[in-house]
Amino acid sequence: QNCAPIMVRLAWHDSGNYDKRISEWPACGGANGSIRFEPEINYGANAGLAKGLKYLEPVKAKFPGVSWADLIQMASACAIEVTGGPKIPMKYGRVEAADSSACPAEKSRGTDGNAGLPDAMPPFGCGASDAPTHLRNIFYRMGFDDEGIVALSGAHTIGRAFKERSGTVEYGYGDKNASKYTKSGCPVRHDATSGDYMPGGKSWTEKWLSFDNSYFTTLAEKQANPELIRFPTDEALFQDEKFRPYFEKFAASQEDFFEAYSRAHKKLSELGAKFEDGGFTLPEE
Repeated sequence: QNCAPIMVRLAWHDSGNYDKRISEWPACGGANGSIRFEPEINYGANAGLAKGLKYLEPVKAKFPGVSWADLIQMASACAIEVTGGPKIPMKYGRVEAADSSACPAEKSRGTDGNAGLPDAMPPFGCGASDAPTHLRNIFYRMGFDDEGIVALSGAHTIGRAFKERSGTVEYGYGDKNASKYTKSGCPVRHDATSGDYMPGGKSWTEKWLSFDNSYFTTLAEKQANPELIRFPTDEALFQDEKFRPYFEKFAASQEDFFEAYSRAHKKLSELGAKFEDGGFTLPEE
């Protein structure tokens, strides 16, 4: 459970450079495992994700027949489930990118950098003047609608940001630089134990190792909690008139959020993927 957020972020950043306007594989980007290569792993938005790949190396060594593209997406789906979220109906059989030639260039997706991944705050690399437009520029390029944007944003119910990685928050590594909710021993896990996580950083929710709808139930509170993240791209979800109905729907019903999130996560995990023999699903346990 403790490494769940970085597994979700790793898979999202591997998939999130997909461009539906490009038909050729792997030039289209998406879930192909190219994030394990330089220069992609060194892009600013991917700071810290080499650690996530290190976590997966022993698994890859034990199961060499599983492609990196599959392994990264499987780890993310498992991370959602073990932290209390929905079981994602995943499809496997992805072909992995063979080398760094599959890495999209930093400015290849109409953004100023990071191969088309979203920014947390302005200035927005896509040129948008506001957060709602930026989110739509990024996610529409991948084929998502407004509901999908809001649902995927709800994954911020788990995870943290660090000063040393994104540089978007004032909290960093270790207890001395931690927020109220990210110090050692905080009961943040889905199983109600403290776990042995690395302290530090700043989270979006109080229980940042529990996947639920608390991102939606607390984010729009009039008195923002200074100990929690609220970026312009988060505020856009309840301030924009077209995003707001979905935000309110997910705040009112965790079941509705899980259903929409599951669909969006599955779609994200398959963007740009090339499946051998049409792919396969795993049997139910």
